[in-house]
Amino acid sequence: MSRILNLISIQLRKDFSACGGIPRLPARTICCTARKPGEEGDAASALGKRWKDTADTVIIGGGCVGASLAYHLAKGGVKDVVLLEKSELTAGSTWHAAGLTTYYHPGINLKKVHFDSIKLYETLEAETGQAVGFHQPGSVRIASTAARVDEMKYQMTRTHWHVTPQYFIGPEKVHELFPLLNIDKVLAGLYTPGDGHIDPYSLTMALAAGARMYGAQIYNPAPVTGLDPTADGKWDVQTPHGTIRANRIVNTAGFWAREVGQMIGFQHPTIPVHHQYVVTATVPEVKALKKELAVIRDLEGSYYLRQERDGLLFGPYEKMEKMVLQDSWVRDGVPPGFGKELFESDLDRIMEHVEMAMDMVPVLKKADIINVVSGPITYTPDLLPMVGPQQGVRNYWTAIGFGYGVIHAGGIGKFLSDWIRNGEPPYDLIECDPNRYGKWTDVPFMCAKARESYGFNNVVGYPKEERFGGRPTSRTSGVYELLKDKCSMGFHAGWEQPHWFYKPGDDTGYKPSFRRTNWFGPVGRECRLVMEKVGVIDLTPFGKFIVKGKDSLKLLDRLFANTLPKVGQTNISHMLTPAGRVFAEVTITQLTPGEFLLVTGSGSELHDLRWMEAEAAEGRYDVDIRNVTDDVGVLGIAGPNSRKVLQKLTDEDMSDGGFKFLHCRNIQLAGVPVRAIRISYTGELGWELYMDQKNLAAVYQAMMAAGKDEGIDNFGTYAMASLRLEKGFRGWGAEMNCDTNPLEAGLDYFIKLNKPADFIGKAALQEIKAKGLKRKLSYLSVRTDDVDPEGNETIWFNGKVVGNTTSGAYSYSSQQSLAFGYLPLELCSVGQQVEVELLGKKNPATVIQEPLVLTEPTRTRLAKKGKAKA
Repeated sequence: MSRILNLISIQLRKDFSACGGIPRLPARTICCTARKPGEEGDAASALGKRWKDTADTVIIGGGCVGASLAYHLAKGGVKDVVLLEKSELTAGSTWHAAGLTTYYHPGINLKKVHFDSIKLYETLEAETGQAVGFHQPGSVRIASTAARVDEMKYQMTRTHWHVTPQYFIGPEKVHELFPLLNIDKVLAGLYTPGDGHIDPYSLTMALAAGARMYGAQIYNPAPVTGLDPTADGKWDVQTPHGTIRANRIVNTAGFWAREVGQMIGFQHPTIPVHHQYVVTATVPEVKALKKELAVIRDLEGSYYLRQERDGLLFGPYEKMEKMVLQDSWVRDGVPPGFGKELFESDLDRIMEHVEMAMDMVPVLKKADIINVVSGPITYTPDLLPMVGPQQGVRNYWTAIGFGYGVIHAGGIGKFLSDWIRNGEPPYDLIECDPNRYGKWTDVPFMCAKARESYGFNNVVGYPKEERFGGRPTSRTSGVYELLKDKCSMGFHAGWEQPHWFYKPGDDTGYKPSFRRTNWFGPVGRECRLVMEKVGVIDLTPFGKFIVKGKDSLKLLDRLFANTLPKVGQTNISHMLTPAGRVFAEVTITQLTPGEFLLVTGSGSELHDLRWMEAEAAEGRYDVDIRNVTDDVGVLGIAGPNSRKVLQKLTDEDMSDGGFKFLHCRNIQLAGVPVRAIRISYTGELGWELYMDQKNLAAVYQAMMAAGKDEGIDNFGTYAMASLRLEKGFRGWGAEMNCDTNPLEAGLDYFIKLNKPADFIGKAALQEIKAKGLKRKLSYLSVRTDDVDPEGNETIWFNGKVVGNTTSGAYSYSSQQSLAFGYLPLELCSVGQQVEVELLGKKNPATVIQEPLVLTEPTRTRLAKKGKAKA
């Protein structure tokens, strides 16, 4: 180790002397030598071209993401695409990136982004004539603990139904791919062929060349100085060279993205973090190899390592207490002139990881360091980028917050281009929706979460993962203080919401596992509570909107595939995309003539609002759409004794005849005005109670007191998920999303193809129905032991992959594991045997008749029919 540590101080002196006496910039930066002048295109000649004063799309920022979007839009046939770069292409984070590329992603949807990126990079050089320096030796994620082995098995179950190749391999194969490893520490590996690394500078130049080849204009240096919206939804983009009138603008400005957003009133939650990597001189053992080493990711050591020519490059992710945020840029902005500069290196921060890398790859102990790169990369609170149109303003799009911009660039450029050209996202990517953040995402929260996300970069990724940095936010419901010490809280769009509740003797707290863990027993207790007595749940995180105005009926009839409910009634409706896929599921109640309450899931609040606002603006509907999510608190009460509890607190008739299923009434509950809707996502007798947030605690306490003799208690979202699955209820984001149509999801009852209104997606659905379905959502009973399906597992039949699960849970009523999953039509019949893969094991599963447990309204109706016959 001594040689590498001694060389660190020598290298730092070399770094400073190379600056040639240029003064340091703010934020402890040091200058570096840029690429050859003129390689990215002479700025004077670029601006010497005819200045375009109109454009279809103006892209702000010339890193690899912005260049990719310009390339894809232009290649897709969009005319008048303009990219504006404030200084040089690749300035910011792109030019100094380590350039790693991988098919792997722990999420489901981003695997598609990675796949599209790599497939583009494989052909880009031949298409544009610009070398990209793409190496594909494959990569291996190393497991050196039992938990890591489980994690890899878990990820394998979520990969087989994707096109991405991925293999769970033993130590011998790992050593074959990276023979310089200390194999004694390796238990297993996750091998992804086709992974590797690419030169970020050359990649961006190739994308820019392709963009120009297909007709896009790239202007640099051309900083944007102002953004002014026009009355018709267009933008005036101001630069020192003139103003461009654009149909839409896309913010791809990297760590300047926050400043671009501020021009139009947004405070995008993006923050630069310091990331360091180290490059060694030639290592004889590396030079002697006959083929390039696979990229390795030592998850316990929290670093990546790859071959760089005849040496090695490795980059660690420090723990959260050691990592550095460039938070002064959030407060004061990026220093003027900063673009192709670096921060001063700080090897002390990463020495723990350097030592672990030396232990895993012993040749590092003798390696000479020739470069230490410490540069800014951009993080969002959850580490995922913000991609898509922004709610609250028309025709403003973002593609920002990329902690891994190189691997995302190609796929995100294609994703956004397809969305812009076709009017809908090509596939579900809601986890990257910029509208997942709202006003609650303040600077302290952003900093705390970015620090946590960086420091937790390589922690074990468990199911039902919770992270606690920055919590709680300003979004707490009226009962939060009453419940916070009694339960395990989950985080939903800024809200704290109980997952499950503690009782004396329970093993409390957050204890993640790939198997059944401490919440399993208590959740069963809560399910029995709702089935046999009465339970109360905080549902405040629901997104809630009031829609009213002269054209409210007309707008909602256009947006939703179901018929609209009558005054005082409620139904479940779906917004579809033009291609007939499910964009949202919403509960609609008509409160008074032309006034509607719309309720959606917590994670869909601004996602759904943006879609509705866009249609209202485009169609020039005379409506008022108001977001009341933060103002209105919601309690759910469910169970056979729920009516008795409510009847004690109100003079209203709560009987089955007096208050029918899917009806809404304004009532006084314990002296508080409440809007009550008879509905429950548990499928049991129940109501949702909407009220002013400030009254929530009083109503909750009154119900708990009134229900004491009825056995009332709390239940959480885990129990609700199990109960809804027993009843066969579909969930948006699981059984239905932008990858599925409502017919294959079994939502036919809610889709009224014969209604007079031409709702969005109607023509596409009629065509889908005429052609016939190829797959269908099926209901599965899974034979397992201590591992339950949760969704996105692979389904097998006769040794072949035939589908995937969408959600799963344990049914406490029937003592078995359940799952929904998509299967080809020929395998959907009740009694069909298939296999569901869980932690590397293929478990027998059977297609069963749904639902497993009848809903309370159905049971009541059948009981009445039985009595009538008797």
